[in-house]
Amino acid sequence: MKKIALHWQIIIGLVVGTIYAFLSVKYDWNDFTLDYIQPFGDIFINLLKMIAVPLVLFSIISGVVSLKDITKLGRMGAKTLGAYVLTTMFAVTLGLFLVNLATPGKRADKKLRVENRLGYELWKEANPDVQKLDDICLSCKPENAALVEKVKEKSGQAGSNAWVDDKLNKAANAKESGPLQPLVDVVPSNIFHALTAMEMLQVIFFAIIFGVVVTMLPSDKSEPVIKLVDGLNEVFVQMIWVIMKAMPFFVFALMAGQIVKAAGTDPDKFTELLSFLLRYSLTVIAGLLVMIFGVYPLIASRLAKIPYLRFMRSIRDAQITAFSTSSSLATLPVTMDCMHKNIGISKSVTSFVLPIGATVNMDGTSLYQAVAVVALAQFHMVDLTVSQQLVIVLTATLASIGAAAIPSAGLVLMILVLESVGLNPAWIGLILPVDRILDMCRTVVNVTSDATVSSIIARSEGEKLN
Repeated sequence: MKKIALHWQIIIGLVVGTIYAFLSVKYDWNDFTLDYIQPFGDIFINLLKMIAVPLVLFSIISGVVSLKDITKLGRMGAKTLGAYVLTTMFAVTLGLFLVNLATPGKRADKKLRVENRLGYELWKEANPDVQKLDDICLSCKPENAALVEKVKEKSGQAGSNAWVDDKLNKAANAKESGPLQPLVDVVPSNIFHALTAMEMLQVIFFAIIFGVVVTMLPSDKSEPVIKLVDGLNEVFVQMIWVIMKAMPFFVFALMAGQIVKAAGTDPDKFTELLSFLLRYSLTVIAGLLVMIFGVYPLIASRLAKIPYLRFMRSIRDAQITAFSTSSSLATLPVTMDCMHKNIGISKSVTSFVLPIGATVNMDGTSLYQAVAVVALAQFHMVDLTVSQQLVIVLTATLASIGAAAIPSAGLVLMILVLESVGLNPAWIGLILPVDRILDMCRTVVNVTSDATVSSIIARSEGEKLN
């Protein structure tokens, strides 16, 4: 395996893991897979998360210190955040365009959609404070009385999903906070708690303040601190590369475990949703592919003057790592290495722009949220107006800034997007079966966007790129 490039080893691990998962489901090896193979995938993610937080901390401090000029920091920071917000808003808009064009929810079986609509109306009746979206009332029609009782009985027997309930509680806590609470949450009251809780915006805030203060110290005081930070940064980067050597095996375990967990032992469990989930997934993936192979390379070629094929080849390893880990933070050192060695971006830019991007830039997550919310509304016979969809653009853009760069974090934030337009947040349970594979795909978009923005910032700062 030593003669095979790392990205090919990872791809082999993905393929073998998928094949094994199929055999596991077919021959009923699920218990063995979940007990003895999946844990290695969990260990892999835990290892990367363990290193990701200190890596972001020391990378940003190192990047800020290397800039030296505080005015340059402010200028670069404004350009970075501005670029990330613009790409996120474009991604959401593209998602809305595609989901309205493909209408994956409207193509489902009519009888199923009617039942879904009745369930929505019953939920709205039980929650009178929810925004009224239309004047349709299928539950008021006498001919639907028997079906209404059936839906009531089915909803009563369904019970609750502990995972969904947990996410709803988290979203409710976020909703009850004041309008400026997100700003308050950026400033940590205890940096050690922020580090252990992986509060990445707080870590970034502390790192920037720390770096700025270090640059204000006399050289005899700041030099030892700078050397220590640079040394620690290199240590954590090297730790990532040590873990990467075993990545093909970890990826195999990760893929096998996740597919088996999603498929379960009852193949009929998702029968009613299969058609909808397939069309919904294809719509999301179509949007993500447009971003990866169309939007970002075009932006890089026009604004950063990097040829299409060179840009795509340069970030290939980062994209494959993002797909296998579903974590922008876990992919961060690979992205930084790709942009520095293959594109020629300075470490001062990569150390500042990319860690921020891995935390606040979630284009793929935003696109997926837009598609999911509208598709779920269509699936429940709810037609969202243009103004309501504009609310989705704004909410998804703002919510993506707070998304943790870890697997499936977008599901929690999608609850807020659903509630912003008056839809049932518990609907996220419908798309859980396919979320893992879509999470892997949208993380590739997030990482590609980070790489694109870093190349634009580097070019705007006068750097000569390869």
